[in-house]
Amino acid sequence: MTPAKNPLVAFGAGKVILLGEHSVVYGYPAIAGPLTIGVVARGMPSRSCVLDVPVTADAAQKRMMRKAFARAAKLVGEPKVKVTLEPQLPLSAGLGSSAALAVATSRVLLQAAGQAPTAKATARLAWEMEQEFHGTPSGVDHTTSAEEKLILYRRVQGPAGVTGRARELKSPRPVSVVVALAGARSPTKLTVGALRERQARWPERYKRLFGQVGRLVTDAAKAVEAGDLEGLGDAMNVNQGLLNALGLSSPALEDMVFRLRSLGALGAKFTGAGGDGGAVIGLFSEPEPVVARLTRDGVRCFASQLAGPRAQGDIP
Repeated sequence: MTPAKNPLVAFGAGKVILLGEHSVVYGYPAIAGPLTIGVVARGMPSRSCVLDVPVTADAAQKRMMRKAFARAAKLVGEPKVKVTLEPQLPLSAGLGSSAALAVATSRVLLQAAGQAPTAKATARLAWEMEQEFHGTPSGVDHTTSAEEKLILYRRVQGPAGVTGRARELKSPRPVSVVVALAGARSPTKLTVGALRERQARWPERYKRLFGQVGRLVTDAAKAVEAGDLEGLGDAMNVNQGLLNALGLSSPALEDMVFRLRSLGALGAKFTGAGGDGGAVIGLFSEPEPVVARLTRDGVRCFASQLAGPRAQGDIP
């Protein structure tokens, strides 16, 4: 086994789900894209395989990170490397912070073990960490982060267990979003668990709603590939209405959704688990003026391009 070399540096992108969160857990498709910010992991030679958890994490988060790290490290032979993390994403905001951490960490562990950190190998190892973080994740978060592409994703239950199928969505026009934070988010497990209980109590009703979301995702994928941003935005707006109907939105999220629409968003919705708060995304052809306006108003926000041609000199 090859010892860790100095330095080992890897990046894991955050993510947004354009359409299809929650229903993706039940086998319906979703569209997700990578953010330009995420988590940076650095590996240094060490006497043992160890994770230096961020001081900003609380006690429960630190325990979970160490447990997830140990699970992944064991699978690659516990190379002698100390991994430190530099999070760029807000935690628990619906932006895939745990998946970004898992992908960045997995890439460092693979390199330290003398293995190539390919997208496939990285995703396989990050999946193990995500199961510690979320129990039964859909797989869309870590797949998007590992692939670093806008993808159409579907979770598939097969004889060998749960797998994910992803197809890149290419757009002839830039697909850019403004990401705005709207208050503190409820724990994902609580939000997902409450929805699961409602779905189990009224299965036919929720099956119809999930099916509607799935059809929206299919329409939106076609819109992306056609460069139809207006069609994509309208699908996002309808998806937000269905998320509200599923009992997943809140006054804070709805206020931010309508605020982004009032600033010219072609479509706006929350992204991720939802609940009391979290991240809201707006689709804009020119996001920078919107970020400047919201920042002046005290809103934590940033812009990110998810797909399409980039200006010369932009980092893909």
